[in-house]
Amino acid sequence: MAGRWLRHGRWQQVSLLSGRSSLRLFGAGKGEGSRHCSGSASLQKTEADPGVTEEEIVVPRKKTWDKLAVLQTLASTVNRDPTAAHYMFQDDPYLIPRNSYEYRLFSLSKESGKNAAKYIVNEFPRFFEKDIAEPHIPCLMPENLAPQIEEVSEAALKERIQLRRVKASVDMFDQLLQSGTPLSLETSNRLLDLLCFYGDREPAREDQSEQKEELEESEEAAPDQRKRRGRSWKTSDFIGPKWRENNNAERIFNLMPERNAHSYCTMIRGMVKHGACVRAHDMYTDLLNDRHTADVYTFSALILAVPEVKENYIERWELVEDLLKHMVQQKVQPNMLTFNAVLKTLRKCGGMGKGISLKILREMKALNIEPSLATFEHLLGIFYKSGSMEIIYEVMDEIEGKTFVAQDPDDANFFVSAMRICHSLKDVELAYRLHKVLETGDNWKLIGDAQQQSLYCARFFTLVCMMEQLDVILKWYKELVPSLFYPNAQVMWDLLQALDTANHLEMVPQFWKDIKQLGLSNRPELLEEVLALMAREIHSQETQMSFANCAADIKSIFETRERNQVPLGWTASALGNIAILFSRVGRIQEACNMLELFKRTSRVPSDKVMNEVLTCTKQSNTPHQAVELVKLAAAFSLPTTAKLARRVIEEFELSEEQKKTLEDADPQSSDSDSD
Repeated sequence: MAGRWLRHGRWQQVSLLSGRSSLRLFGAGKGEGSRHCSGSASLQKTEADPGVTEEEIVVPRKKTWDKLAVLQTLASTVNRDPTAAHYMFQDDPYLIPRNSYEYRLFSLSKESGKNAAKYIVNEFPRFFEKDIAEPHIPCLMPENLAPQIEEVSEAALKERIQLRRVKASVDMFDQLLQSGTPLSLETSNRLLDLLCFYGDREPAREDQSEQKEELEESEEAAPDQRKRRGRSWKTSDFIGPKWRENNNAERIFNLMPERNAHSYCTMIRGMVKHGACVRAHDMYTDLLNDRHTADVYTFSALILAVPEVKENYIERWELVEDLLKHMVQQKVQPNMLTFNAVLKTLRKCGGMGKGISLKILREMKALNIEPSLATFEHLLGIFYKSGSMEIIYEVMDEIEGKTFVAQDPDDANFFVSAMRICHSLKDVELAYRLHKVLETGDNWKLIGDAQQQSLYCARFFTLVCMMEQLDVILKWYKELVPSLFYPNAQVMWDLLQALDTANHLEMVPQFWKDIKQLGLSNRPELLEEVLALMAREIHSQETQMSFANCAADIKSIFETRERNQVPLGWTASALGNIAILFSRVGRIQEACNMLELFKRTSRVPSDKVMNEVLTCTKQSNTPHQAVELVKLAAAFSLPTTAKLARRVIEEFELSEEQKKTLEDADPQSSDSDSD
């Protein structure tokens, strides 16, 4: 950096003084009930000490309230209901989402309905001319999108630009050009603003039209994508819509008889936004050749484009440093977005970004520029990539107790990234501190969209499951589900592990209901874990009955074959655990049916399964089923067939025919056992 940009100052602690000054009420002591202030003097001197002055309290005659002050006050009296879904959904049992799939489906359906309603209102405004709202609400009335000026004139062009009609604006410009009508520089720049902002495309009024354009562009870019297979992908390969070469923006820019700094800056920012980063830097060179100066937003865009222009880490930083020197030379004062752009670029400069990023923060402090959440997010990303995650403690010390507002699009990434680091460090206390920052003021608005919120809550709850006691885990489960997120299979698996660690497996059936409601009952690994936990130990009879009911429920899921869904395949462990759970509650017939499933699915039962089922037959005193069990073990060629046969002979009253059947079941194993 040049000048102050390379100064190695220390990031000093700045104490922020509030606007309220502390007042000491003189004369409020003995013998005086109140202090009387004169309305004419602003300062008064006490009789006891004439050298001491006090500030007078001036009561304003009128207080101007914010338009939303009453609603905000009412909202502050209502807490979030942790048992209810998001308030965006209808209060209807059939329209309240029960899992993440339904959350996405219902929210998109509602948004699609709004878009459809807006389309009908704007396409057929004649049916909605009656205004019954008092006072008038403009946003509820049809938008007047039809141009009113028909003749070819500069005023007509301005009107089409105001209506954001990209194609109509370009056509009007061409007509004015053909008629020889000169355009003012301001109007030409406004047209460039429109074209560069939307990438020379009509602004999408509906999601379908936008997706259709992106699909057509992806099909056109397919040959180029095949050529790129031999090299690494860049960020610009995924940005859409792309900047098309020789588009209307470039054509109109080249046709302009006069260009100023605004013209160049608009083109540069448009190229960066739509992925033409190399062309943006070339345009900046043309700006310098025409002896113009760029504004701070253009420099920020150019810094963001550096990783797409240079491949080498050192070259990237050298280019950023050159741009910063140009800012000093052109006397352009950086803002918070400029520093965030530098930090974001440093994330793609390898290990060299650690030391430089701290200098950037010190420079921000020297210029009295308050960092945003995106600043801290970029800082965490730089250090996290190099394995130095301890800096998050310093970041937490800096942001605790503060409220933030959205200033950078990357602000929404901070809480998710910070919680990822808390999860990596296995520091639940740090996670609590971060969650407290999220709940401070309106910071919760900066958590991002529903997907980012779900990811944040999933990591937070997973960390709680690993590090906390069961009562704390259940408290957070009730607090977060379903009002803030819907757990996925991994989160529920972690919750089951927490139940196992706390030795509270009797609660597994309760969470099995939640697993079904969340739509996770088709996840084989989750079903296997539920069955394994229930079958591992023997519990009270009441608990075993609830376990058996869960096992029957899981068995029906395996046997159900729904349309457009891959059926679940039986495993030996699933069959065995269900058979064990049935056996422990005396449901011998169902346990024997599970053994028959072993034979049909070509699975082999374990010794534990056979012994559990045999114990059940003993309790129910059904010798014929015990004999069938031994015959089934012989069919599987189990090595414990002889032991099972001996147990049946010793523990059951058998007929001669049944004894002969047992002797014929596995004579070799019987002989080896007798030897």
